[in-house]
Amino acid sequence: MSEGYLSQPSPRRSRRGQLAAAVTGSLVGVAVLAASGVAFAAGPCAGLGAPASTSPIICSSAIAIPGNPLTSFDIGFVNPNRAEFYLADRSNAGIDIIQTSTNRYQRTIGGFVGAIINPANNTVVAAKSGPDGLVAHGRWLYAGDGDSTLKVMDLQAVGNAADPIIKQSIATGGTTRVDEMDLNTAGTVLIAANNAEDPPFATMFTANGDNATSAVSITAKITVDTSIIPAGLGLSMEQPVFDPGTQRFYVSIPQINVPAGCTPFSAVNSCFGGLLVIDPTQVSRNTNYGPFNASVNAGVLALSQCGPNGAIIGPNGNLLLGCTPANMPSNIGTLAINTFTKNASLILGVTGSDEVAFNPGDNHYYTGSSANRADLGGPVLGIIDAQTNLLIGTIPSGSGSHSVAVDSKRNFIYVGQVVPKNANGPPGAGGGDTTGNSAQLCGTSNGCVVAYFDQLPFQD
Repeated sequence: MSEGYLSQPSPRRSRRGQLAAAVTGSLVGVAVLAASGVAFAAGPCAGLGAPASTSPIICSSAIAIPGNPLTSFDIGFVNPNRAEFYLADRSNAGIDIIQTSTNRYQRTIGGFVGAIINPANNTVVAAKSGPDGLVAHGRWLYAGDGDSTLKVMDLQAVGNAADPIIKQSIATGGTTRVDEMDLNTAGTVLIAANNAEDPPFATMFTANGDNATSAVSITAKITVDTSIIPAGLGLSMEQPVFDPGTQRFYVSIPQINVPAGCTPFSAVNSCFGGLLVIDPTQVSRNTNYGPFNASVNAGVLALSQCGPNGAIIGPNGNLLLGCTPANMPSNIGTLAINTFTKNASLILGVTGSDEVAFNPGDNHYYTGSSANRADLGGPVLGIIDAQTNLLIGTIPSGSGSHSVAVDSKRNFIYVGQVVPKNANGPPGAGGGDTTGNSAQLCGTSNGCVVAYFDQLPFQD
């Protein structure tokens, strides 16, 4: 991988100094917990992870989810045009919908397998549970389930026997969950990763776009050569993201067999992470990718500084990758890589991210850094200036807070919080929060969705 500076956005007024000064100012006289975290009295949106009221990014509300306590969730996604936030809620076997114009819970779409529990330690078996990854375009919501199916939902359906919300359930041929996914800009091509298969694979679908009826179908199975992802090692594929500039999908691969014979997930002879570049116009029924080929801008690119989970496109083709020591123990930061030049920049100060998000409304990246290193503050919500690719600060979060999504029209940032860890608690609570932050943010021990708000929107 070539190293160097990324392609930067056109010159604009930077908010980094203003934000950093405001965040720093909010720390005076209180206990510092992370780069921008402060301690306050317990209560909804006023606990350990709540930033000061003087900070540009404030904790706006803690939104309770009815039903079972929130012990396990996966991906969050916002459709700003519908003013809706969707959370893959495995605890309640459905997708929770929050209205982002009011930050109120609206409804849950059921019909998923829910949380499959390991009784030995009361934790969730993620590979078999669902819903998992999800994405939306217009009236259509797509989500992966733990039984290796893609479910296609019509958000305008009545929701009865004559007009069900789930219009299709499409088997992908695996035995474990369909996980993270993304659509092209028109909403007509979808790629989803079966991350827990061994070896993993992705499926490309013809999606509904703006059609009024659902006719989703599989067009291709996408694999990676076994010299890069050998079978039997438990390697994975994670977040796909579509870049409209290069018209490619980019898929995070936590570990690849580079250098050859390396030891996955080990601090000794550690393997690199990878980035699979897919040209959807050149995918056949069964497409197998080898090493990256610059002449066609496709294949697997080795990443020496990042074992990524999440991926998101920011300004000018700058792709942010959620690196994590859980994949590559040497990871000390978050990686931004340009999809045109492949030049990369390591952003220090936050790592351990699963889902990452970009908000053009404030020109920030946000990281769900639930596996952030202890020496960097432990679990946090990371805030990165997309103009300079520099860390602005971090906000303490719960250890299960791996999901983050943004409403770019309203500048809200949504972070799920799980219940406190309790092996004898509700199903799945053995894998709950170990920091105490989630209960203080939520104001209860049932978990919640925290909505943060940026008071200083981006300006040209």
